[in-house]
Amino acid sequence: MPVSTWAIAEPRKLTFDEPVTALSVRIVNGTVNVVGTDEPTARLEVSDIEGPPLIVTQQDGVLTVSYEDLAWQSMLKWLDRKGWHRRAVVSLAVPAGSAVEVGVVAAGAFVSGVRGRTDVRGVTGDTTLVGLAGPVGAETVSGNVEAQAVTGDLRFHSVSGDLTVVEGAGASVKAESVSGSMVLDLDPTGRPTDVRLATVSGELAIRLPHPADAKVEANTASGSVSNGFEDLRVSGQWGAKKITGTLGSGTGTLRATTISGSIALLRRPPAEDEPHDAEPTGKVL
Repeated sequence: MPVSTWAIAEPRKLTFDEPVTALSVRIVNGTVNVVGTDEPTARLEVSDIEGPPLIVTQQDGVLTVSYEDLAWQSMLKWLDRKGWHRRAVVSLAVPAGSAVEVGVVAAGAFVSGVRGRTDVRGVTGDTTLVGLAGPVGAETVSGNVEAQAVTGDLRFHSVSGDLTVVEGAGASVKAESVSGSMVLDLDPTGRPTDVRLATVSGELAIRLPHPADAKVEANTASGSVSNGFEDLRVSGQWGAKKITGTLGSGTGTLRATTISGSIALLRRPPAEDEPHDAEPTGKVL
């Protein structure tokens, strides 16, 4: 199929007649908004643009929105100062089943309603992911990532960016950071939980449903620990501390490690309980 190409140097709207199965969008400064829809085709709106034009291409179901000099493979290394003299605000509606790649340098990203795989790479700028059903990968240098009502497996890697998971219904969360903190509110449905978190100096806070179903091992070399589950044991008074034990039948896994950060395991209340019952019952050591 021939390639269709557009160069966008001023605000413009485009509707694409050919079906879209994959989206790749990369910008510097500004904002990217991607929304999944039930339509087979895609729509694009560039509401603000400064600097070089955005190049839009469509071929074999793949829609790409980017600059000529900004490749996906080099996103996290793209700190050329010449790049700061550009900005774009881009909104896209794509079929919900599409695979989505979003790359941002000093820009914000918002992705919602996508059932296909979603991958986000960012240097700086925060990312918000809402209602994603497919696998999710997020990699940042210093940008924060917030995932709301994500049911797909989530992988996260950052240097100093924070991860926040709200109403996390996915069974698998694997996250690594150097100094970023991680706050997870998990309520997985139907599958054993597989949560693995690691950070050097970031703080870890995980809220699990009650009753929960997981083997737990949480370690900190010099931080404090807080435990809201009676079935878990806290060991160590000075220096290294651990929270270990089994919740329910132990079919899931929760492993959390930090060197100097604190760890808190909180108990999610049963659905019929009042909100104030969600407070942790354990003590801080």
